[in-house]
Amino acid sequence: MPEGDTVFLAGHRLNEALAGRTLVRGELRHPRWATADLGGREVSEVRSVGKHLFTRFSDGLSLHSHFRMDGAWHLYRPGERWKRPVHQVRALLEIVDRVVVGFALHDLELLPTAHEDRIVGHLGPDLLAEGWSDAHETEAVARLVTEPDRELGLALLDQRVVAGIGNLYKAEVCFLLGVSPWSAVRTVDARDAVRLSRKLLLANAWHPEQTTTGLSVRGRQHWVFERQGRPCLRCGTRVRVSGQGAGVRERPAYWCPRCQPGPIA
Repeated sequence: MPEGDTVFLAGHRLNEALAGRTLVRGELRHPRWATADLGGREVSEVRSVGKHLFTRFSDGLSLHSHFRMDGAWHLYRPGERWKRPVHQVRALLEIVDRVVVGFALHDLELLPTAHEDRIVGHLGPDLLAEGWSDAHETEAVARLVTEPDRELGLALLDQRVVAGIGNLYKAEVCFLLGVSPWSAVRTVDARDAVRLSRKLLLANAWHPEQTTTGLSVRGRQHWVFERQGRPCLRCGTRVRVSGQGAGVRERPAYWCPRCQPGPIA
């Protein structure tokens, strides 16, 4: 599932292309919204909230989308060949000089802008929120420590705690804090965890490449994420992977047995 920085960047690019422009074509190829016609509406802005994206129109309507595992928004010039197949198209927003295509967007909804909280009101502070403040940080810390015995990896992925962290940043934050993903929240400084999470997301928010090591060389961008069986970039111990969570919420957890003491699967 895309991380919050991926959704943030998509929102920024869509906002640059669409804000203040009127759609000459607006189709939603989704069973629930197939009859909706967004043509003629002016886009006021496009904004991300955690992993959610809202395309807002000047008449008080919003189009909500969520990438889930494989969704994406692409920007094209008229006549330019699309990079994904037509059968994956779920949304098509067109202005005179740009074509915005939403692929594999399983979650689409039209709703009044004033009612967006119905979808995102339960979320914790957005780590990439404009105007992030000490109050945001304090709230995020308070939410994180609410369940002190919870596994840190699971708590970081819980969007009700903080919004924007996915499996990549979960793995890297745990590594940089020096604890395994199965360590209890109470074993770390919660404020450090929140600050580190925001720092990593911010470092990658304005470009599609994601690095937590500061290196862009292929295979060296991440400390442990998706490095199972390969040497830890810090100590050389082979990185391990195991499932964390249950059912549909289970995700692979990556860790270095030497650099990250604490409970392991």
